[in-house]
Amino acid sequence: MKAILAPHPGGPEVLELADLPVPEPGPGQVRIRVQAAAVNPVDAATREGHLTDAGLVAPNGPLAIGWDVAGVIDAVGTAVARYALGDAVVGLRDLLSAPSGTQAEFVVLDADATAHAPRHATPAEASTLPLNGLTAEQSLDLVGLRPGDTLLVTGAAGSLGGFLVELGALRGLHVVGVARPSDEQLVRGLGASTFVARTDALGAAVRAAIPGGVDGAIDAAVAGIAALDAVRGGGSFVSVVAGAAPLPLRGTRVENVWIRADGARLAELVALVDAGRLTLRVAETLPLGEVARAHERLAAGGLRGRLVLVPAA
Repeated sequence: MKAILAPHPGGPEVLELADLPVPEPGPGQVRIRVQAAAVNPVDAATREGHLTDAGLVAPNGPLAIGWDVAGVIDAVGTAVARYALGDAVVGLRDLLSAPSGTQAEFVVLDADATAHAPRHATPAEASTLPLNGLTAEQSLDLVGLRPGDTLLVTGAAGSLGGFLVELGALRGLHVVGVARPSDEQLVRGLGASTFVARTDALGAAVRAAIPGGVDGAIDAAVAGIAALDAVRGGGSFVSVVAGAAPLPLRGTRVENVWIRADGARLAELVALVDAGRLTLRVAETLPLGEVARAHERLAAGGLRGRLVLVPAA
């Protein structure tokens, strides 16, 4: 099968469309014929060697690329009862040492890392849900706010930020969305009660709208200390990138979310998609072999939705 690998750290040009054996599912696992795989910033970080440098993956050879997948069940291991061949599913690969990622023609995942796909979404749309949707849910759990509290979301127009805004609003939070001025209508449409244009003086801008500061923040845009300045003393702050969390000034509880696969939680997100309460956004689909161009577009920024790779039929 064809699969995307990064044989060594570098720019988009190091990515290879390699030939690998088709993987076989073991007990409790399923093999998915990939129909779509989203491209995320963590894929670029993997390719650039940052995950290896951070000690998150061992420096023992080529790195597999891709976390998100939408596709159909192609083979089922023993002790898997809830899937049949041909079922449409979504899933998350969170085992970084796996020999192949989701940006491939086939991928094997633990069955409990998957869920049935949304009924009202294309495979490309569905592939944008697992990593960012679960990161949003797990970040919201970690920030620990209650209905009526104020939540700051940086990067609110992005893929992760958009889910944070929608899911935060569904939890009854007063969401303060931060993005480019041109994104105000989008961010408010996703459910932000207050919009703040992105600025170097982020703390002052947020405090002008929310006197005393917000109760908590989830830093999807990696604004760091500028976002922490917007949080009240004793509030909470969640970083989504390893090593990017600021110091816990003013008694702020600072945490880093460590994403994990969770098929049951993913199924809840799928239900929200099918109910029209969670928005899936695709910027563009590209053939699997154009992965380097996808990474170049990702690096250029400004995307509203995820780039999605599609293996040849």
